[in-house]
Amino acid sequence: MSEGFCGKYFSITDPKDVNTVIYRINETAKELQNKYPKYTVERLVCSEELNGDNKKKTFFIDYPEIEGEDLVILSFGPQKVVVNMGFLKDDKIKISRRPIPIKFDTLYSETAMELKDFKYTPNLRRPITIIDPETTEEVRPMIYLDKNTNEVRGRCRLKPNKSYFSFEIRDKN
Repeated sequence: MSEGFCGKYFSITDPKDVNTVIYRINETAKELQNKYPKYTVERLVCSEELNGDNKKKTFFIDYPEIEGEDLVILSFGPQKVVVNMGFLKDDKIKISRRPIPIKFDTLYSETAMELKDFKYTPNLRRPITIIDPETTEEVRPMIYLDKNTNEVRGRCRLKPNKSYFSFEIRDKN
């Protein structure tokens, strides 16, 4: 791990058929928590370098907090994701010893379709991140105002018969 001009970086190695993404957990200032989510996540930018069947990934953190950075580490493999927590402080990264493996379940539909608009009422104080496990790309919801109900609504475009991974950051209580 090294210190750059205005940030830090660290590297990990993904074995074949694994794709790791890392998120930084940001806590909203206390005076703003009654209007905004207490926690938000920011996906870290990374570069990749092939090394045989493995991929060396270097992740970058701009303007790291002096007290350290909490991280969510998601390693996507065939039919499962391994969820891990990390903490970056100074020039050291600590990763939890007990990762949580989660297997994917697919919801089956008898109706053939290419894409399904999943509609919901978003709770803007509880941001949920949705990831396509095959590409590890985020599925971004489209937020709009429903003129009939005068409510803020959300819509995600999801493929049927396909698994997605979603998570949110919140306190234990």
